[in-house]
Amino acid sequence: MPIATPEVYNEMLDRAKAGKFAYPAINVTSSQTLHAALRGFAEAESDGIIQISTGGAEFLGGQHNKDMVTGAVALAEFAHIVAKKYDVTVALHTDHCPKDKLDGYVRPLLAVSEERVGRGENPLFQSHMWDGSAETLADNLDIARELLARAAAAKIVLEVEITPTGGEEDGVTHEINDSLYTTVDDALRTAEALGLGEKGRYLLAASFGNVHGVYKPGNVVLRPDLLKDLNDGVAAKYGRPAGSKPFDFVFHGGSGSTEQEIRTALENGVVKMNIDTDTQYAFTRPVADHMFRNYDGVLKVDGEVGNKKTYDPRTWGKLAEAGMAARVVEACANLRSAGTRIK
Repeated sequence: MPIATPEVYNEMLDRAKAGKFAYPAINVTSSQTLHAALRGFAEAESDGIIQISTGGAEFLGGQHNKDMVTGAVALAEFAHIVAKKYDVTVALHTDHCPKDKLDGYVRPLLAVSEERVGRGENPLFQSHMWDGSAETLADNLDIARELLARAAAAKIVLEVEITPTGGEEDGVTHEINDSLYTTVDDALRTAEALGLGEKGRYLLAASFGNVHGVYKPGNVVLRPDLLKDLNDGVAAKYGRPAGSKPFDFVFHGGSGSTEQEIRTALENGVVKMNIDTDTQYAFTRPVADHMFRNYDGVLKVDGEVGNKKTYDPRTWGKLAEAGMAARVVEACANLRSAGTRIK
């Protein structure tokens, strides 16, 4: 059962929250990066999450048509086959989808899973993300209500981003300012609109100073302790025990985070952490090294024939896979998911 069933995905999320660890959610853009992610999870003995952004899905759909749905469906179907060879369980997820791409991405993918569930099968994806952070919170939650109802009926978990994450992700840009911190009032409005599980399970990407992209530690002020305030505020409002964690939080924009910041986030209910920038670099760095070291082999310099063994994509592709897999192993260690796979 390498691809999680809806029941197993819920078990994975419950185990993460109870064990105070989180699953690395690795963005992939090809069959090769998919294998790198799966290999990393297997080597770390960690279950995990594989995710495809709108830009990744467009790339997977091919540059002739750039069809996001085709790209996402094709890789998901491929994953269902090849993941059987890895001794871990993974969930398939679609990453950031803003309002203008819902009709071309998440809604059609929900329809695919609705048809599958209607035939008695499992959904194709285990979760989808609605990124309404560019909208007003009222509009964001209105759309989230609609999507949550459809997702729950198809046995899918919805991820929502209620306030902005700074930086740029697939063309969506937010400034780095005080709006990057979710308030308790934002959390209360979310709970009122989406419930606390009775209307369907959802993951919450709250903002605590997160920024997408590349930055060095100290350049952005992260406040993962804020997540405790959000949970405490909602728990008090809804009569939950003190110290309970009503929300399943997602950590976005984690590149450059310190070990202590990650630990604090885990203690406060983060069950999923998105990792893309670091794994992109880990995939590309060995390729660049190979090209520089074998310049006269990968290029037909001065009329020579080059060296097929050095420009064969399999040669440098294996190095790329190994580099990215190693970064996934590191992520599993940082998030304390290593060695926790479901037996």
